[in-house]
Amino acid sequence: MRYKKTIQGSFVDRPNRFIAHVMIEGQLESVHVKNTGRCKELLLPDAAVILEVAENPARRTKYDLIAVYKKDFGWVNMDSQAPNKVVAEWLSTQGYDYVKAEYRYGDSRLDFYMERGEEQFLMEVKGCTLEHEGIGYFPDAPTKRGVKHLRELTRARSKGYQCMVVFVIQMEGISEVRANVETHREFGTALEEARAAGVRILCLSCRVTEDELTAVQVFE
Repeated sequence: MRYKKTIQGSFVDRPNRFIAHVMIEGQLESVHVKNTGRCKELLLPDAAVILEVAENPARRTKYDLIAVYKKDFGWVNMDSQAPNKVVAEWLSTQGYDYVKAEYRYGDSRLDFYMERGEEQFLMEVKGCTLEHEGIGYFPDAPTKRGVKHLRELTRARSKGYQCMVVFVIQMEGISEVRANVETHREFGTALEEARAAGVRILCLSCRVTEDELTAVQVFE
């Protein structure tokens, strides 16, 4: 996936989950942060950031913060909407007969439903931006919704669906993603229960540039 128009700035601070202050060409701007996670290890003072120019000129904020530069890793895409777009592009190359996004199943709205012949698939997508000592972790903040969806997939697996969780790695140089049990132990428990039930846990590595996030390789 590619962003239409981007510019670079310098991160100043983040007064709340939705807004950051960024220096852009010598001017302090309030920008929208496209990630409600903590991202404390990424959004450091003076860090270089990439902003997408909003298409609506009447919008309250003119820019969306979509990426940040991290030492030893390069650009990290932190747009929470990007993983689903990347996976949609990737799924279009995987030989499915039918793909539907935002699929209602049980008490949840899961990211994707697919069909291939007689087989039915359910998929949930998670974006990974948190790294520690070369390993990716998810989540970076507690996610009750994430736990709910894992348990929905576990139940669906028992009913014959082929089920998958895909961690989209939004930075380069990471080849493993683990549950961040220190932040949310229940998510880790739910992930292991899903794995034991036959839910496939996949990682999708990506190429990350200032204006692009592209799927490169999938691994388990």
